[in-house]
Amino acid sequence: MFNLKYSKLKITVAVLAVFGSSIASADVTRALAIPSGTPSADEIIDQVFFVNHFYAFDNYGIGKKGKKITVLINKSAGKKPTTITLERYLNNNYADDPSIKARDLAIFRSGKLRGTGMLITDFDEVGKNQSYAIWIPALRKIRRFAEPAHDDAWGGTDFTFGDVSLRKPHNETHELMGTENFKGCLGAVALKDNEKNKYTRKLPEAACQHDGKSVYKVKSTTKFDNWWYDERISYVDAKTFADYRTDYYKDGKHIKVIDRNWVPADNASDPRQVVWGYWYGKTLATDHETWAVIPKEVTITNDTKKKQSLWTEKTLRKIRR
Repeated sequence: MFNLKYSKLKITVAVLAVFGSSIASADVTRALAIPSGTPSADEIIDQVFFVNHFYAFDNYGIGKKGKKITVLINKSAGKKPTTITLERYLNNNYADDPSIKARDLAIFRSGKLRGTGMLITDFDEVGKNQSYAIWIPALRKIRRFAEPAHDDAWGGTDFTFGDVSLRKPHNETHELMGTENFKGCLGAVALKDNEKNKYTRKLPEAACQHDGKSVYKVKSTTKFDNWWYDERISYVDAKTFADYRTDYYKDGKHIKVIDRNWVPADNASDPRQVVWGYWYGKTLATDHETWAVIPKEVTITNDTKKKQSLWTEKTLRKIRR
């Protein structure tokens, strides 16, 4: 029984990590300026980190509006997909706190982990690990976990903790391979009518609006020994620094792809103020796919009505199953 509960908690940490992915300790800060002229590979990757961690916003939220809510889909080839819905709220506004860089709150609203929540805290001290506090509804208690390993796969998805959170710019060496136009549409999971449920009946089409946009092509080579990939190639918007696609390679073989549909935020004053439309991942050896779909209607940025008290363990204890 203990092993079963422990396994479930690990999955909880893993799944929530993707939606808590915008906080991670690094030398990149909210003060990072847009480079002038043609940026170097290192400057581009720093900007990608800035965008992925929503540093252009004081806060970023994906909540619920009517029946619209964020849905996470996992699909193995030939099998029925699984779905989870959740809300997520990030706070980057800790300029007056000498120790906290950001806090991220995520709450499951459906699926096996319904009523589970997590609060991730990121610290200003470079190199200090994040803290993970998880509300376990069956126990009505909070459990704490150490930061996971970069190469741990999370929650049966096609992402690792490194993909969604922990990888820092200095964990790789970077090479600018040139500038080109992005080609084609981003990936998306295709569901048959009998595979859909109330959360997946009105999924978006594959995102094609980035076709033809000018992107930087950057090769990043891992510094870790005996790693699951040797290098990855990212296609980064030349204006917003949003990374639309990342292809992973091992021993010269294409092994995985992650696509991200970035869309402009409302009332954006900085080109880097873009938000998630969806994330898509596919492991090529197994054809397993993951799709996290975030409706634009549930996204809100720089919400002045959100109080700092939202990002505390008190909120976790108030979650209803």
